[in-house]
Amino acid sequence: MSEIIVFGAGGRAGRATVEEARRRGHQVTAVVRDPAKHGDLAADGVRIAAGDVTDAADVARLAGGHDAAVSAVYDAAAQADVFFAGSARALLDGLARAGVGRLVSVGLASVLEAASGALLMDTPGYPQEYRTFYLGHAAGNDVLRAAGGSLDWLVLSPSGDFRHDGVRTGRYRTAPGEVASRISYPDFAIAVLDEIDTPKHHRTHLGVEEY
Repeated sequence: MSEIIVFGAGGRAGRATVEEARRRGHQVTAVVRDPAKHGDLAADGVRIAAGDVTDAADVARLAGGHDAAVSAVYDAAAQADVFFAGSARALLDGLARAGVGRLVSVGLASVLEAASGALLMDTPGYPQEYRTFYLGHAAGNDVLRAAGGSLDWLVLSPSGDFRHDGVRTGRYRTAPGEVASRISYPDFAIAVLDEIDTPKHHRTHLGVEEY
């Protein structure tokens, strides 16, 4: 049994991760901006806490005593590159202060490599109206790649997009970026917890899909 802290626990990916961690018997700290809005996360083995993922001191305060961290954060009101780069820097600093050595971050398919070797967002016909958001995610990944130190991190993304039916098949596989690829949030959470329970000790960006 491990102690896992989930930043962004109020979103779909974060909630699924909390539930999968509980299913496996882990103790979970579910970090949200306003706990009063997320009382439904409360369950045996789950502690809800208020926190700011862009504040390294807050990350360090909350993460102490945990074995691993998950970042499933998103802020619709923030400038994407500022938010994702800032949260990556705060996580690197705060988790190091807290002595947490493993981070799994929920990423975005758009910045995965497709089978052609091009980034998915640069492939013909890919929607461009959210390109600023794609590049914001990429900025956060760049901060992680540029970091030294002992943090063992992984960015895990859907290979294409999420299904919203809530079905848990229990199956997934790694795959390159592909527009048509889909995975449910519960199955994605299985991949997240598999990485925490059996860390590969690599720094990379992987996509997963159902099969």
